[in-house]
Amino acid sequence: MRKLSVFFVGVILSFAFIFGGNRSITASAEEIMVYVGGISAGFTLKTDGAQVIGVSDVVTEGCVCSPAATAGIKAGDIIQKAGGIRVETIADLNEIVGKSKGKELELEICRGAEVLRIPIRAVKEKGSERYKIGVLVRENVSGIGTVTYIDKNGRFGALGHSVMGENRREMGISSGIVYECSIVGVNKGVRGKAGELRGMFLNDKTFGKAEKLCNCGIFGQISQDFEVSKLTSMVASSYDVKPGSAYIYSTVDGIIPKRYDIEIVKVDKFNKENKNYVIKITDEDLVSETGGIVQGMSGSPIIQEGKLVGAVTHVFLNDPTRGYGIDIGKMLCE
Repeated sequence: MRKLSVFFVGVILSFAFIFGGNRSITASAEEIMVYVGGISAGFTLKTDGAQVIGVSDVVTEGCVCSPAATAGIKAGDIIQKAGGIRVETIADLNEIVGKSKGKELELEICRGAEVLRIPIRAVKEKGSERYKIGVLVRENVSGIGTVTYIDKNGRFGALGHSVMGENRREMGISSGIVYECSIVGVNKGVRGKAGELRGMFLNDKTFGKAEKLCNCGIFGQISQDFEVSKLTSMVASSYDVKPGSAYIYSTVDGIIPKRYDIEIVKVDKFNKENKNYVIKITDEDLVSETGGIVQGMSGSPIIQEGKLVGAVTHVFLNDPTRGYGIDIGKMLCE
């Protein structure tokens, strides 16, 4: 059997995405009313600490060195404490390192499921006279994805998959803000290279708050100002889903979701990686505009026979008109 290359198509960030974990699908048989999404959203997610995105050299009076590299710090590590003090922001880390004056400092680092305690000594940078350990860090990440649904309690689900950091492990978040987003352009997908939506955050229009990131997507609470009445209400259930005609709602231009025809090629409810559907884009307009499935479309709701049955998650690199989807029951379990 030919092996297919795939690419996740959720938030457009400087990191990729990964699936994980088998989950119960009992919720798939339940029928609940939800508002169907298809709305593009801009996510700004705060990491739980200062996340290392790389290590760097520090030029001192006597040498060029990298205390972080020497100590074994790696991209993807999350610095949660320094000198026993909680690190919430980059400013926190800089202040603690500066006050150490080159004395040994213990960093508490989260590396995947491990918690490491690493001793390190900052060095004084020539010119600035500031103490540094040679790390490049960030405290939040931003990007574009698609909202799948909003339930009767104002809870939303989006993306349909987790986010993976530089260490290729699932990221965690402490909080996040979600903005409405306008799509202003598309880099079309072609064989061997995933395309992407280009969007602009509407910072004066807050969609809601992101509260949870897991292997089924991003979940949170919508803003009281967001008008759900402009969306279509529909039963969410994948109980009767089968190969055949279906459609998605997605926003590939501006702020208004549109309907595009697809075909569900294969159904695998028990797939351990949440690849429950193989789908093919059959809508000529969408193929003409985007080449098929592109980054930023992840979370686009899949509808069959008047029911929300799942969400688009990623694209086959060797055929951008094909990709995978997640069963809606798995998202509703969150």
